[in-house]
Amino acid sequence: MTAEFFNVATVQAGLEKLFAHWSPNRQTATIDPRNALGRVLAEPIYSPERLPYFPRSTMDGYAVRAADNFGATQSLPAYLTCIGSIQMGQAANISLQMGECIEIFTGAMLPPHADAVVMIERTQKLGGAEIEILAPVAPGENVVQVGEDIETGELILPAGHRIRPEDIGGLLAVGVLAIKVIEPPRIGILSCGDELVSPEATPAPGQIRDINAPMLAALVQEAGGHPILLGIAHDDAADYHARAHAGFAEVDILLMTAGSSVSSRDLTRDVIASLGQPGILQHGLAVKPGKPTILAVCDGKPVIGLPGNPVSALLVARQIVVPLIRYALGQKIPRPISVQATVTHNIASVTGREDTIPVRLIDREGGWQAEPLFGKSNLIFTLVRADGVVHIPLNSNGLKAGAPVEVMVWDG
Repeated sequence: MTAEFFNVATVQAGLEKLFAHWSPNRQTATIDPRNALGRVLAEPIYSPERLPYFPRSTMDGYAVRAADNFGATQSLPAYLTCIGSIQMGQAANISLQMGECIEIFTGAMLPPHADAVVMIERTQKLGGAEIEILAPVAPGENVVQVGEDIETGELILPAGHRIRPEDIGGLLAVGVLAIKVIEPPRIGILSCGDELVSPEATPAPGQIRDINAPMLAALVQEAGGHPILLGIAHDDAADYHARAHAGFAEVDILLMTAGSSVSSRDLTRDVIASLGQPGILQHGLAVKPGKPTILAVCDGKPVIGLPGNPVSALLVARQIVVPLIRYALGQKIPRPISVQATVTHNIASVTGREDTIPVRLIDREGGWQAEPLFGKSNLIFTLVRADGVVHIPLNSNGLKAGAPVEVMVWDG
């Protein structure tokens, strides 16, 4: 068996090497906003119109001229004549004159010359059309003015924004029916190892189901990419090379998960080196788990050699692959959502590498506690049970129970 030696780098240094050698070939498409959930904008969107485009009431009550109600109180009310009613969806064709009011409903258009709405709770109907106003209103009170929500030409969403449900509503509200989005990068996922079988198969003695590929595919999809499963390559140079080269031609980024043996990892390194120039940029990350990770750019495409152990593969993919996908989509790489907690047990670490520890969050009186989920890097249920991870920095010797920590929380 050949010993492995790594010239390790931090995750950030590894990403910087990839970004320095890669310019994503971003393709765009024009689609209906109603089909755009989760897609990323290729260009900024500006409002083609103002919203609302008519002044409208925010309350049920009476549209009035504020000056007619100045100083009104329950003991000394103002008296107005109601000259009609405006329902939501109706055009306000009745013009208000001094001493008049119009019954109005939430969302309805304010009539000409009205500048406020008195809540119905602050009024009283008298005989005939006479309305008693029991409290004053200021100009603009209980009214949404024209353009108060958004003005013509105002930026709605910037380029690189990922569309959310509320964005779809806003775009349609101002009549935006087509938007330009960046096509999701195609992410090929190739597993390697004689011990691997598909999840549908019943493993024979010595075999295991390949969970890396579907797990990574889900992560890719969550990040905004389009996963393409390339199957399982055997620990055979010819088969591995053939599958890798065929898949590489069809994707924008290639992920390869090595088997558990040193020979399998050696084969992964050789295959990556054969895919193009400049080739391997970094072999080894200063992280645990995930040290044997390979970072490469081959003929303009990133190629990532991930560890075969599922926990290692997923944790490294979250730190390396997700930023690559966001970069390909023209998005900023955000800081993960985090919470402050205290760790419940001692966590050992070694200086010179960054350890990633899955934790479960416990809501206790006085704040969050982070319970480390210790387990070997091939135990997938340490991740299933986790709410997030704690990163122990390079220069730390570990954490003592009760120490404050920042927990990077996973979605869901």
